Amino acid sequence: MRSTWGVSIRRACGVIQLDTSSYHYRYRRPEQATLEARIRETCETRVRYGYRRVHVLLRREDWLINQKKTRRIYTELGLQLRNKRLKRRVKAKLREDRRPASGANETWAMDFVHDQLATGRRLRVLTIVDIFSRFAPVLDPRFSYRGEDVVATLDQVCAQIGAPKTIRVDQGSEFVSRDLDLWAYKHDVELDFSRPGKPTDNAFIEAFNGRFRAECLDAHWFLSLADARQKMEAWRRYYNEDRPHGAIGYKFPIALMNLGSNTGTLT
Repeated sequence: MRSTWGVSIRRACGVIQLDTSSYHYRYRRPEQATLEARIRETCETRVRYGYRRVHVLLRREDWLINQKKTRRIYTELGLQLRNKRLKRRVKAKLREDRRPASGANETWAMDFVHDQLATGRRLRVLTIVDIFSRFAPVLDPRFSYRGEDVVATLDQVCAQIGAPKTIRVDQGSEFVSRDLDLWAYKHDVELDFSRPGKPTDNAFIEAFNGRFRAECLDAHWFLSLADARQKMEAWRRYYNEDRPHGAIGYKFPIALMNLGSNTGTLT
């Protein structure tokens, strides 16, 4: 219109009822290709991370963006997680006699996870998590486990960070053994057993085992028992010292353990 009729910008905008500020507007959005590449790279290495945990990592790297922008880019790149497991629609009734942990190293949860080597030989992994801080003091893989093996692992862990007041376990033969019962008596530790057929009684360790399987067991081949121990220990240290956890304000678990009055410094 301006070139055809030779009129000013103000006159042309007035005729078509367009605000002059809209005419002079220039796209000022910064280039986000670098940000998109960083988000994609993070999700390629941390395949089970949602946009909230990705955003925490970006803020640690001094990216000055808000969570809504991270979510938008995360969605545009098609990185949303797909949970193939069907959710149960039956509400689980929680045990009313249990109180939530009020400090680090107060209540632990303990269980076993099964996996196998590349050769097909089966592994059993003893997993332990602190309910308050979500700190995992040990991941101990072995070909077989007995009650005395559980005691040996607990002795090693408690020598570093101290014994808890309570350990939540299921009704497995290793946990109802005389060896573990005697150990608990000597260390003044209460063994809190889940009800038979009620895995929700020990929900914290079930949730931890799910993350452990998705982020470590399903992501690696284990060539030998020594290789399995090395890779699991690397993941455990990452989980404790670097992985943001939503239940504790996207902090890392070891930060809460260091604040606990009953804990020592880990080596």
